[in-house]
Amino acid sequence: MGKTIAQKIIEAHLVSGEMRAGEDIGLRIDQTLTQDATGTMAYLEFEAMGVPRVKTEKSVAYVDHNTLQSGFENADDHRYIQTVARKHGIYFSRPGNGICHQLHLERFGAPGKTLIGSDSHTPTGGGIGMLAFGAGGMDVAVAMGGGEYHINMPTMTRVELTGSLSPWVSAKDVILAVLRKMSVKGGVGKIIEYTGEGVKTLTVPERATITNMGAELGATTSLFPSDHITRQFMEAQGRGDQWVELSSDPDAQYDETIEIDLTSLVPLAACPHSPDAVKPVDELEGMKIDQCCIGSCTNSSYLDMMRVAAILKGKTVHPDVSLTIGCGSKQVYQMLAENGALADMISAGARILECACGPCIGMGQSPSSAGVSLRTFNRNFEGRTGTADAKVYLVSPETAAASAIAGVFTDPRSLGEYVKIDMPQRFLINDNLILPPIEEPLMETVEVQRGPNIKPLPIAGALADSVSGKAVLKVGDNITTDHIMPAGAKILPYRSNVPYLSQFCFAVCDKEFPERCKQEGGGIVIAGHNYGQGSSREHAALVPLYLGVKAVIAKSYARIHAANLANTGILPLQFTDENDYDKISQMDMLSLPNIRTELGSGNDVTMTDESTGLQFKLRAVLTPRQRDMVLVGGLLNYTKGEK
Repeated sequence: MGKTIAQKIIEAHLVSGEMRAGEDIGLRIDQTLTQDATGTMAYLEFEAMGVPRVKTEKSVAYVDHNTLQSGFENADDHRYIQTVARKHGIYFSRPGNGICHQLHLERFGAPGKTLIGSDSHTPTGGGIGMLAFGAGGMDVAVAMGGGEYHINMPTMTRVELTGSLSPWVSAKDVILAVLRKMSVKGGVGKIIEYTGEGVKTLTVPERATITNMGAELGATTSLFPSDHITRQFMEAQGRGDQWVELSSDPDAQYDETIEIDLTSLVPLAACPHSPDAVKPVDELEGMKIDQCCIGSCTNSSYLDMMRVAAILKGKTVHPDVSLTIGCGSKQVYQMLAENGALADMISAGARILECACGPCIGMGQSPSSAGVSLRTFNRNFEGRTGTADAKVYLVSPETAAASAIAGVFTDPRSLGEYVKIDMPQRFLINDNLILPPIEEPLMETVEVQRGPNIKPLPIAGALADSVSGKAVLKVGDNITTDHIMPAGAKILPYRSNVPYLSQFCFAVCDKEFPERCKQEGGGIVIAGHNYGQGSSREHAALVPLYLGVKAVIAKSYARIHAANLANTGILPLQFTDENDYDKISQMDMLSLPNIRTELGSGNDVTMTDESTGLQFKLRAVLTPRQRDMVLVGGLLNYTKGEK
């Protein structure tokens, strides 16, 4: 039987386990990436493992999230990352060089390689045929130390693309169409492969836009074939020698097939407050808007920016609209500056931001009260912008630019003749903001510099024979990591300071939660479906651990967050009967009287609600390896014990 692209890459990197759907497999990882909001923890964890030098082919530390330096905290953390990278064999991308996923696609990614990154949008690398996974920082630290990366073997979903995109319809509209079909949890446990004749009509940046937002499907990862278009992109980046051809076998078997006719697609928008709440733009046309933000790792490529510049050329942004534009990399920014496109943006009244995540992660540009914001980003969760009542729509760069000029939601097809933008035959290459590590014989000469904002990691102890605690919080479906541990300019600078962060934990859902946890000595969280969707930030597990949360009981989990809970030593438990969720009230006293014995013999767990006398059957969402991890208090303790 033939193999899919993902199965071929997995087979070539398989270290342990068998390639049967749902089985735990361990993979050899070629490359890792971190960004600064998660990197401090990842490198603290790497240091705690005691491995002197990374063992991957390439590991890169990017600074792109916490670039707003309103105090010493971010600057100190950046200095820590720079020195720890220099010492331990990691390349360091300086602030201002760009967004990790755009940069990795340009300068480091290669077809057929495995990549994990401490950011959920790492599957952007699938645009050039990488098997790229978002992961928690602890998983990245272990991979840097030469350890395996473990996932449950996914099923294979084929999205067959036919036809070609019509003028003013873009790759963003393709992934929004997939989200409309599959939903934000439709990709859980799946790898999405894009196939069909329509693939040949899409450039690498367009493919990367699509794989980037596979994270919003909940997919394990997404990827495209590596073909002549991939080769052209790699050659234009001066890295043609790293290209290999990759395609699925003609008789490859997929578990599911979804068809998307590119020709029939129209401009789309994801409405507040979920990426799968998708409507055609023409149904929203005429709605007054207040802000447009163009950029993020989803839509900040040279191709995106040139299309925006062409729309803005000779025009003026509507007086009621604030338009911001952030390029994905210094490469893109400099090319726009040299060819005059940047001048067209500035002349139109766009506010040019630095090459960073910026407003996507809540770092500035919060909309006005109840403001309508059109964003080319990947998430529109409630409150993510920093304005609690903002209404955020996810759109293509073409829709955002057209709407910014008109002052109302505008279908870009109304702009008239389409301006075709060609990919450059050669990108401008200047890696002067990427610092290589010091040679290994000299590593002892490097002093790692730690500012006062860096606090020790919370580390769990071995699992007790029994666990009990109150249901300190009960929440519903689709709780995101933004709900658990918010982002934004006020909080992100403290990513290396878990005690400080703890006061914001679950504040979006219940401002009293942190204090209640302290008073009760921790407890248990009750949740609905798709708990922990969104960002890979392990702070959404580390901070509850610090507050004493011992277990989460949910109807279902997002993949990365369930792994992060296990990595930190928090029990991820699941209702075997979803109706039992309704039988538990917040502040009920819950007990798991034989948890250690039950976990040791399997994944079935008994819980008693001491407040009502009811007993429940739960299932631990753990592989045998993760069970062993939780028993000893998490991945760090487990890894140290293996040495």
